[in-house]
Amino acid sequence: MAPRVAIADYEAAARRRLPAAVWEFVSGGAEDDVSRGRNAEAFARRAFRPRILRDVSARDASVELFGRRYAAPVGLAPTGFNALVRRRCDALLAEAFAQANHPHIVSGVSSVPLEELARINPNAWYQGYFPGDDDRIARTVDRVGAAGIGTIVVTADVPVISNRENTERLGFRAPFRLTSRLALDGLLHPRWSVETFAATLLKDGIPRFVNLGEDRTGVRVTEDPPQGLRAGRDRLDWGCVERLRARWPGRLVLKGVLEPEDAVRAAELGLDGVIVSNHGGRQLDYAPASLDALPGVVAAVGERLVVMMDGGVRRGAHALMALALGARAVFAGRPFLYAAAVDGGPGVARMLELFRKEILIDLALLGCPRAEDVGPQHLRPHPIFPPSGDPT
Repeated sequence: MAPRVAIADYEAAARRRLPAAVWEFVSGGAEDDVSRGRNAEAFARRAFRPRILRDVSARDASVELFGRRYAAPVGLAPTGFNALVRRRCDALLAEAFAQANHPHIVSGVSSVPLEELARINPNAWYQGYFPGDDDRIARTVDRVGAAGIGTIVVTADVPVISNRENTERLGFRAPFRLTSRLALDGLLHPRWSVETFAATLLKDGIPRFVNLGEDRTGVRVTEDPPQGLRAGRDRLDWGCVERLRARWPGRLVLKGVLEPEDAVRAAELGLDGVIVSNHGGRQLDYAPASLDALPGVVAAVGERLVVMMDGGVRRGAHALMALALGARAVFAGRPFLYAAAVDGGPGVARMLELFRKEILIDLALLGCPRAEDVGPQHLRPHPIFPPSGDPT
């Protein structure tokens, strides 16, 4: 077997290991996959401005977020249904990110209790899919605070689930229903069936949504919660966020921002940060790439908010491009799930090493020894190629 020396190597290996339905759920986007493709194109269209003959013998990939210094500007985006990828995947991710000292966001649709994840990684953040119900929000927030988590991320771009035709075609839905087609898919991938599916059922039972709200027991992934898995999200509005800000004493971050006006509104309400994101191309198709939306958000809010980004990050160079455009850090989801699927916790640790390795190499080649010093002077001001299929 060839050594896995790049992030893309884990993606290829995960595609072979995972059943088709699970692969499509993890890797795919919405409808025509345009938004997902734009995320990759946005990086490919840009070019660095390297400076030569600089002393880069002492390089530093670390960045500071909310008063804490992290080893590198790459964190874990919130990813759900991770038990489909690897048994107790959420715990493996928490441990790897804690040991490596990278930012780590726990998903509200994870299946290991947030209290346990907070013990594994005391610096973890919590991401919620909140309904437009102040009482339910308050009970969830109280639970998060009691667990010792100091940062809440509100995902705001999922008022309804998107049209994910790729998984619909394979019979994969949430709540999960086992069909003959999915069973055959699993049998064709015996390692996954034994090490993930069977091991989870035998040792843990059917995975549960244990972090959606105040109920620590949660419902099985095969069941619909009493209020519905996504009920009430279409009523979440700025008033809910304003009342959440008044109640929550910790840091509050808004995820799913693409327009400068929304970032300005977040700053006016006293939020601490925003994550510029098109949800990895999994929500509104034909939305702009996160990287393309980033400069406008940064220009609109200046230093009033910590601006971060996710979407299409597959290289250390991508993280540095986002920093050059004003982001303080980036987040990635799929690469770490690919690594977990292939090699478990050691795979996630290796993925983090690859990101740091690439960042340190690229810092030297840019002629900029510190990640925090990367700025617009290191990136050409305009994309050098138009998007694929775009007439301009």
